[in-house]
Amino acid sequence: MRTRPTLWEAPDRDARKIVSVARECLRRGMSMVKAGNAVGDIGWAIQTYAESQGCSVVREFVGHGVGFDFHEPPPSAALWPERGGARADSGMVFTIEPMINLGRKELRIMEDEWTAVTRDASLSAQFEQTVLVSENGCESLTPWED
Repeated sequence: MRTRPTLWEAPDRDARKIVSVARECLRRGMSMVKAGNAVGDIGWAIQTYAESQGCSVVREFVGHGVGFDFHEPPPSAALWPERGGARADSGMVFTIEPMINLGRKELRIMEDEWTAVTRDASLSAQFEQTVLVSENGCESLTPWED
């Protein structure tokens, strides 16, 4: 059984892998954002890369539109069986937030009804960006230094 590192230990190979894969999934998803492109292309790019690395994509949590209400349409799923779907329009704002597991995709929600853990106790990582769609691509409204 895998033991968790203490705060003073360097992350192990598995931890470094899942963070790297999740970060790259976000980057690939963001690269698909452009006015006129399908929102499903984002999820297709994320899912294709994650699975090529032996990882899985969580299905229960997805990106969402940003506006006046919490979690507005359109959903921007981190997986999509094929490219296509609703088209992104210039000026749209939504999140891309792939949650990637090192093991299987299934989750379990804890008794607090907030905390999610992987059913197989594998490591999971998630990155999130809020993006503004433009004619030339997207602008991150929540940038971070990589």
